[in-house]
Amino acid sequence: MRNITVSVDEETHRLARIRAAELDTSVSALVRDYLLELVQDQSNESRFDRLLRLQDETLEAIRARGGGLRSADNLSREELYERDALR
Repeated sequence: MRNITVSVDEETHRLARIRAAELDTSVSALVRDYLLELVQDQSNESRFDRLLRLQDETLEAIRARGGGLRSADNLSREELYERDALR
């Protein structure tokens, strides 16, 4: 394992130590995890591409179930503005 020296201002260091304590970890572990995520994002599909793929898969699953919105599900103008129905 290699050591890396990183310079940050006092406030950033203080906030990083607080956040690390909240997560029950160390600042070094936070930096290591960030670097791993950064490298994995470059070697694998980007986060944006993953989200697009997940969106496509979700929409396909909804369509396969026959889900979605139909115009028959919409309220009529009268139903929409009928205040007594909302109470």
